[in-house]
Amino acid sequence: MSSVKLGGRPYSIIDDIPLAGIEAPDFTFVKSDLSESSLYDDYEGQVKVLIGIPSIDTGVCQAETRKFNQEIEKREGVVGIVLSKDLPFAHKRFCEAEGINSVIAGSDYRYKDFMTSFNTEILSGPFKGLSARAVFVVDQNNKIAYSELVPEIGEEPEYDKVLAAVDSLL
Repeated sequence: MSSVKLGGRPYSIIDDIPLAGIEAPDFTFVKSDLSESSLYDDYEGQVKVLIGIPSIDTGVCQAETRKFNQEIEKREGVVGIVLSKDLPFAHKRFCEAEGINSVIAGSDYRYKDFMTSFNTEILSGPFKGLSARAVFVVDQNNKIAYSELVPEIGEEPEYDKVLAAVDSLL
């Protein structure tokens, strides 16, 4: 079983995250307008950056969302999806206030599909039930090209590695 740290203290997550080279599991999430969306049905043929965060209401998650919004905006054929258990209303409020329009805000509150399929659910500690910070780059044929479980929840992912994986697929 894998774990992540919060303030240096380890907390278990549900299992090892899927690694590069395997097919990405399909999942359904709720967008800011309360409509549902599916990885396979709605983003076929695109490079997908799946960004698992604990909550859009934390400073690190907000900074990460801003950064991916800026970077994805520069690339054609790439869609970013920020996923957490926050309600769609929280995602919408943040994205509208910050001018976030190049990533899709996805809520996992209804089905927990993302956290279950990608094994990011935190099982203990103060963030129990939320997603660990993780990033997956999925190619046009839904194969994982890059995966990263950020070891310390309070830190941001390795943007250079994520973006290099994205650029290698374009």
